[in-house]
Amino acid sequence: MTMEFVDLIQARRSVRSYSAAILHDDLVTLLTRAQQAPSWKNLQASRCYAVESPEALAALRSQGLPGFNQNSSAGAALVVTTYVRDVVGFTQGQPDNEVGNGWGAYDLGLHDAYLVLAAADMGYDTLIMGIRDADAIRRLLNIPENEAIMSVIAVGKREKAPAARPRKPLDEVTRFF
Repeated sequence: MTMEFVDLIQARRSVRSYSAAILHDDLVTLLTRAQQAPSWKNLQASRCYAVESPEALAALRSQGLPGFNQNSSAGAALVVTTYVRDVVGFTQGQPDNEVGNGWGAYDLGLHDAYLVLAAADMGYDTLIMGIRDADAIRRLLNIPENEAIMSVIAVGKREKAPAARPRKPLDEVTRFF
C-alpha cells in the first residue's frame, strides 16, 4: 500500500491499542527505509534495537516501560532508538556549535519521523514513547554507554482507529518575514 504523501501525514496517528505486531520481514524493510533519513555529514549515528521475541518484549515492557506505556504497546513489536553521542555536530571531539549533541537528537528525530511515516505507508501503526527507564533498557538490550537512548516505538496493526488530534493554528506556531 502506498499513499500520497499528504494523505500519509494526515492519516498517521499515535496508536495505543494493537491487534498484531509487525511481521519480521516488514520490520527489516521498515528499518531500511528509516535509514534513508538525512543526517549531519551523512554520519548516520542513529541506532535501532528491534525487539520481537515474546520473552524480550515481556522483559522490555515490564522493566523498561511504565504501566501506561506497557498497556499502550501491548501486541506490538518495539524499536528502541538511540544515537551515538559526540559524533553528529562534532569535529575531532569538539562540538561545532552551541547545539552539541542536540544535533544527534535532531538527526534521530528525522530518522524516527521517517520510521513512523514508512510504517504508516506499509499499513502499520506506531506509538513513540519517551517515558521509559533508560537504565533498564540499556541493561536489557546491552546498549553501549556512548549511545543516548531516546525513544521506544511500538509498531503493529491497530486494534481501533484513534481520532485525529487538533493542531494549533499555523499563525500561532509560525512567523513569516
